[in-house]
Amino acid sequence: MMKGRFLTEKQIAAFAVYLESEEKSKNTCDKYIRDVRTFASYLNGTSIAKETVIAYKNKLLSEKYAARSINSMLASLNSLFVFLGWADLKVKSIKLQRQIYCPEEKELTKAEYMRLVNTAKQKGNERLTFLIQTICGTGICVSELQYITVEAVKCGEAVVSLKGKTRSVFIVRELQKKLLRYAAEQKITSGAIFITRNGKPMGRTNIWREMKSLCEQAGVNPKKVFPHNLRHLFARTFYGIEKDIAKLADILGHSSINTTRIYIITTGNEHRQRMENMRLII
Repeated sequence: MMKGRFLTEKQIAAFAVYLESEEKSKNTCDKYIRDVRTFASYLNGTSIAKETVIAYKNKLLSEKYAARSINSMLASLNSLFVFLGWADLKVKSIKLQRQIYCPEEKELTKAEYMRLVNTAKQKGNERLTFLIQTICGTGICVSELQYITVEAVKCGEAVVSLKGKTRSVFIVRELQKKLLRYAAEQKITSGAIFITRNGKPMGRTNIWREMKSLCEQAGVNPKKVFPHNLRHLFARTFYGIEKDIAKLADILGHSSINTTRIYIITTGNEHRQRMENMRLII
């Protein structure tokens, strides 16, 4: 095995440029670089061998990180090693049993979603009221909100282009009417509808903070309230009606159906109820 492998700031900077050239989203790039810097901090200037990486993996396990979180961090490092030509340093991810149901405390219910929307309305925050409904009613990611423009809403379809992929997102008539009325009231005649006072598209942090401010009044556990959970609720509701996972994967922009499966697992209570309904105990 080669000796004298050291991780430098210059290499990390070059890796960041590489990730951008691969058309990774800003959030993905930031996540990879954050994971790499955490590893660099662990190294503290020492050289890297396969044993070092395995020891780091074991350290993460001992610190009680969730298996998915550890796998995500290891994926960042493995990507770095391939980039640097150190593929022999790659480590295996932790094997996960596929989840058949999700914890009740993690997934947002439709009733809770409606309470959040009504609370935003009561607080007089129209922008947040319609933003929550737009994410949940279309299934888009926060990073795709910029494509919900006046022009897109008028034709009932937004064309989203991210990570080298392009897909169409349909905007239902009721949402169309709400958004066009809101845009007219705010004197937004073109471009993104959900913007800050400076006219820039709203960012993830602002949206997250505004959504959290609704929790107490809405009577919803703050752990459930973040933008991506609205996308999960869209996916579960769509699948409950259509039962077509391939179609749902296309709508969500997933390249793998395995990713979509994570979105549609039912809660423990629903899973238990289905088992009760089987009536197999005489």
